[in-house]
Amino acid sequence: MKQQNFKNHSKWVIGYHGVTLIAIFAFLVGSIRNFLKSSEDNLYSASLLVLLGFILLFMFYFIRSFALRAQDRAIRAEEKLRYFILTGKSISKKLTTRQFIGLRFASDEEFPTLAEKAAIENLSENDIKMAITNWKVDDYRL
Repeated sequence: MKQQNFKNHSKWVIGYHGVTLIAIFAFLVGSIRNFLKSSEDNLYSASLLVLLGFILLFMFYFIRSFALRAQDRAIRAEEKLRYFILTGKSISKKLTTRQFIGLRFASDEEFPTLAEKAAIENLSENDIKMAITNWKVDDYRL
């Protein structure tokens, strides 16, 4: 596996991000076409299929967003603890969750300095990631 860095750290799961999303869109488009061509006899079942398509689309989005929110909370707690272990002080309350997510890739050597710089200069998640010179691998987040 290649060394993780700013350019290759994001992950896409083909089965979820690709196949499942395409399948949901195909189902939704097919169910809408079926609804538009349905007769009065099967209008109810055709409308239920359209509703199911939208339910699947919302589930696809929310299942992912809820899991990411839980991971974000865990990352925030881990990085707060790591900062305390490294410095013996609490980390700035000015840091946002997105900044913590960027900081998780910083090595222990550069983490405290970069965290303070991020709080003072209000660096974005990407600015923080680009400022990292010694990348700490995170293979667990998808």
